[in-house]
Amino acid sequence: MLRFIFRTLLRKLFYKPLSIDELRESQTRSAKLMQKTPKDISVEPFSINALRAEWLSHKNVDTEKVILYLHGGGYVSGKLEIYHLLCGSISEKSRARILLPEYRLAPEDPFPAALEDALSVYAWLLENNISAENIIIAGDSAGGGLSLAMTLALRDEGRSLPAGIICLSPWTDLTLSGESHQTNAKKSVILHPEGLALWAESYLAHADPRTPHISPAFADFTNFPPILIQVGSEEVFLDDARMVAKKAKSAGVDVTLSVYEKMWHVWQTVGFLPETKQAFEEIGAFVKGLR
Repeated sequence: MLRFIFRTLLRKLFYKPLSIDELRESQTRSAKLMQKTPKDISVEPFSINALRAEWLSHKNVDTEKVILYLHGGGYVSGKLEIYHLLCGSISEKSRARILLPEYRLAPEDPFPAALEDALSVYAWLLENNISAENIIIAGDSAGGGLSLAMTLALRDEGRSLPAGIICLSPWTDLTLSGESHQTNAKKSVILHPEGLALWAESYLAHADPRTPHISPAFADFTNFPPILIQVGSEEVFLDDARMVAKKAKSAGVDVTLSVYEKMWHVWQTVGFLPETKQAFEEIGAFVKGLR
């Protein structure tokens, strides 16, 4: 019943082709409604290399453990305030501090701006005495794809890799070629095909969408750290997740692909659903298993 109610409500509110300005305005309104800090979570605003950022920490965190969380928003939008509940819950279950940066967005700053900013924040952590073995990279939707892309860039440059990667409903194929874009089209709750095409075009500018640093579904995952992928069975990015899991496993990577039945894109933001609580428990177990 809860699934049905929220599916109906979310589709009515969000399943529509929005311009980038309309999408950003929608997120600004949502941010104003979600500014209350969750119980037992502290929020510390600051900046990294001119990027707005926040530390989110549950009162019982291990201060040495850090999750660098890259927000979603199709590479064209993203407000830190709407991630307080999600990241607060991850901090609570993982016992890790969350670093939440606001990277540059397209179309003003297309690829590789977001990737450069993510790498810059990772370098800042290392420069501030956080060792790579204590860093986990995480993100949802575009942020999930960006988490994989930045790890790929780190590996290709011979730099220290994070201890693990967490991807929530990751967007990993900007060619939009996965079969689930058709098979789950009528079930999609949030992602409208016209919107996805606009966001991809905005981020790509003139780049090749099959570039692995843009679409990690086409990457070689050799020597990657462990990966946890959570995806809903009824979202259009289902095959984005499956493609990455298949390729990573074939490269010998420790991959967990968790497909949550009848769930939609980034359902983890709906805090009181049983499937959301299950997802956070799985994330917590994954992070603790890296220690």
